[in-house]
Parts: sequence; C-alpha cells; structure tokens
Amino acid sequence: MTTATLTASAAANEARRGNIIARRVLIASAWLAFALFLLLPLYIVLYEALQKGVGTFFSAIIEPDTISALKLTLLAVGISVPLNLVFGVSAAWCVSKYEFTGKSLLVTLIDLPFSVSPVIAGLIYVLLFGAQGYFGPWLQEHDIQIIFAVPGIVLATIFVTVPFVARELIPLMQEQGTQEEEAARLLGANGWQMFWHVTLPNIKWGLIYGVVLCTARAMGEFGAVSVVSGHIRGLTNTLPLQVEILYNEYNHVAAFSVASLLLILALFILLLKQWSEERLSRLKSAGDEE
Repeated sequence: MTTATLTASAAANEARRGNIIARRVLIASAWLAFALFLLLPLYIVLYEALQKGVGTFFSAIIEPDTISALKLTLLAVGISVPLNLVFGVSAAWCVSKYEFTGKSLLVTLIDLPFSVSPVIAGLIYVLLFGAQGYFGPWLQEHDIQIIFAVPGIVLATIFVTVPFVARELIPLMQEQGTQEEEAARLLGANGWQMFWHVTLPNIKWGLIYGVVLCTARAMGEFGAVSVVSGHIRGLTNTLPLQVEILYNEYNHVAAFSVASLLLILALFILLLKQWSEERLSRLKSAGDEE
C-alpha cells in the first residue's frame, strides 16, 4: 500500500470521526432543547398540580366551573371539527380536482387564519355581532345572542381551525391526481360512489391527521375565544380561560390542575397524531415504491 493511499485513508477516517462528533453534539443539543422547553414545563405543571396531594388535584378537577368549562370545550370541539372536516374535504376536492376562476384566491383564504392574530379574529366577530356591531341591533330584535355566548365561541373556534384539514388534504390529493376518479367515472360510478370507494380510501390517513391537528388546535384555543366569551364563569369559560381565571386569582394549585387536564387531553391527541402520521408515511412510501 502506497504512502498516498495511507494518507487518503487516514484523512477519510479523521473526517468520519469528525462527522460522528458533530452528529453527536447536534443530537445532544436537540435533546437538551427538548428537555428544557418541553419536558421541564410539563414536569412543572404536573408537580404544581399535585403539590398539595391527589385529593386537592381531583377537587379542582371536579369543581362545577371546571366541569362546565370542560363541557363547553368539548362542545366547541364537537361542532367546529366536523364542520371543518366537511369544509376541508370539499375545498381540497375543488382545489385538487378542478380548475376554476378564483382558485388561487380560495387557497389564500384557506390560509388566512394562519396570518391573522386570533385576537383580531375575535375582535372582528365582536364588531360584527356585538351589541354595537353591524348586526347587533337586528340580533337584539330577534333575541339572538352570539357574542358572550356559545355561538360566538364556536364561530371563533371554527375560524382559527379552518386551514388544518384542507391544508393537509390539498397536497395529498394533488399528488394522487385524478386518474382513479376518471376510471371510476368511466365505469359508471356517480359522484358519491366515486368519493366513497375511490377518493376516501386514498386520503383517509391524511384526513385523520388533519382532524387530529384541528382537534388539538380547537381544544387549546385561547385568544379568539377570550375576546368573544366575556369570561362568564360557569357559562362561557373554556378550559384555557378557566386556567387563566384561576391563576389570576392566585389559586395556583387549581390552575395547574386544570392545566394538567388539558395536558392529558393534549397527550392523547399527540398519540393519535403520531399514529396517523406513521400510517400516512407508510402510505406515501408504498405509493413511491409502486
């Protein structure tokens, strides 16, 4: 073996060792950041919630105002997520399968909640449906209350969660193309049969992933809901607002107990997200192999 060969081999080994060290440093830095910014706050929430014992923790959870906040949170999620599911699938179908005037505008409007502050969105609803708003007098004449009531909370939640299902499905459906739908149409399938037997099986994991993201966002929404709710205890407080009220009252144990309830729900949503993400990745990998 020549001297030049030995030199080249030594240089390659040195570069490899350098790459290994750099990779380990980056991995360690990532884990450190993960521990500091995610695991540590979660630990603090659970520690503060259980600081005075399990009995105090469950007393804060089963307190009537907290139960009411939980019910309202689940109600807002139960209304907004199915509506966004229908809108997201319809919008993704139109954008990915058809060409029409205003298509780019529709895509831009879908992304609008990402760029508008939730507080601004809530304020817009107040200006539209509040007592002094544009539709306020008409609503009062017909005894309809939207602001400081459940409808306003649902509307605010719908607005901030509009993009999640649609933005997950649009690129997926564009990648899949229209060949299978066209083949089903040639075989005599109607629109519903084509969607149910061809389109839906192809997008189901992406759809589940979008719904999980939408649910997580709806459950934790604070800004827009805070503006339109009025913070009426036991009536228009969701779980995030209940945490704020308890914390502002220096009832820290109860605040962290309610926050831990949100944390448990978030972890459940995270597990669903991870599961659906893995299934979606497998689906994409299978499509690439074909």
